[in-house]
Amino acid sequence: MDRKILEERDYAAIREEFRGMNIVDVADELEEMEEDVAIAAFRMLPKDKAAEVFAYLSRDTREKVVEVITDKEISGIINALFLDDAVDFIEEMPANVVRRVLAHVRPDKRDMINQFLKYPEDSAGSVMTVEYVSLKETMTVREAFASIRATGINKETIYTCYVTDRERRLLGAVTARSLMLAEPDEVIGAIMDREVISATTTDDKESLSNDFRKYALLAMPVVDHENRLVGIVTVDDAIMVQEEEATEDFELMAAMSPSEEPYLRTSAWVHTKNRVVWLLLLMLSATVTGAIISSFEDALAVLPALVAFIPMLMDTGGNAGAQSSTLVIRGLALEEVSLSDVLEVLWKEIKVAVMCGAALVVVNFVRIWLTSGHNVTMALTVSLALYATVIMAKAIGSMLPMAAKKFRLDPAVMAAPVITTIVDAGALLAYFSLAKVLMHI
Repeated sequence: MDRKILEERDYAAIREEFRGMNIVDVADELEEMEEDVAIAAFRMLPKDKAAEVFAYLSRDTREKVVEVITDKEISGIINALFLDDAVDFIEEMPANVVRRVLAHVRPDKRDMINQFLKYPEDSAGSVMTVEYVSLKETMTVREAFASIRATGINKETIYTCYVTDRERRLLGAVTARSLMLAEPDEVIGAIMDREVISATTTDDKESLSNDFRKYALLAMPVVDHENRLVGIVTVDDAIMVQEEEATEDFELMAAMSPSEEPYLRTSAWVHTKNRVVWLLLLMLSATVTGAIISSFEDALAVLPALVAFIPMLMDTGGNAGAQSSTLVIRGLALEEVSLSDVLEVLWKEIKVAVMCGAALVVVNFVRIWLTSGHNVTMALTVSLALYATVIMAKAIGSMLPMAAKKFRLDPAVMAAPVITTIVDAGALLAYFSLAKVLMHI
């Protein structure tokens, strides 16, 4: 948007600019504006467009908008939002904002919002919406189109319609493509797909989001334990779930407690709390490596040159373990790997370790031999320790995430920092033990 328009606060020109813009782009423009200009510009949007733009605003901007707009405007926006977007908004807002918003929502919508808020946070029920098209299998295609025209404007998607019986049990699904290609008098029961991929309200939402990728879905029906259709999850919500889960995994892999707040909105104190516990645990666990080094003081006193290779061994072991753990964690998250594959995974990583280790050993042996005055024993000792470290690191790096999965922990917890600490201790033990045997110290 032209900076001159914003600087002059030409709201008529801003409104005209917004008229032909996509709602996502409008939300992005509002985020870039100064607070007072953004709120004034938002209030000038047509009512139907305001609700759609509101759904794409950041948490901070939405909270600021709600603080200054009238009760009537709040009512119009929240009542126009799709139910899942309204629930997401309610979950993010402070209690005082929630009370004000719920006080101005239609009673029927308030009841549905309250019902959705009762679902567990990580369940499929917490991310579904009830705005879907429902058809009967006895309808003709002509009657189905009439029903879609009558109700579709208020639905989140009409590309897939769901077929239910009188008790609302899910019977099948029919796509817009199937309807358009069918004859007008054809019965829905004859063209619908009866093999529908569905989830239950209590299913884990991460598993549900993986099914979208696996089956290339645009929407998935959500049923209760009696197979009654209660809602659908659309692909945009599935993508949002995957983004949240990926963020949580990255934070755990970096040895931080997950945070639900945006980075800049989170205070330094909260960041400290999320990080310091892990740092303390890793610091204390590092005393094990210190104890190992102390126990071999006599060997180091006889041959101080051994110290120079410790960082290389520990860094290589940590990197090798991190490679394996990252691939296994990804495989578990995408359901490419399961607990039943544990032996296959271990064997594959050992084979990789043997080949990677061999390449590292050759280069390392030649390097040390050239730089240590052709000391074959020193080169052999360090190289064998390096080989043992790589094999051990890749085995541990692949098995710890699977062990975490077995005990119902997040595999990302067993990521680089934890694996590195364990591998460091093992690498030092292998190194000094070999040095004592081969170098007679």
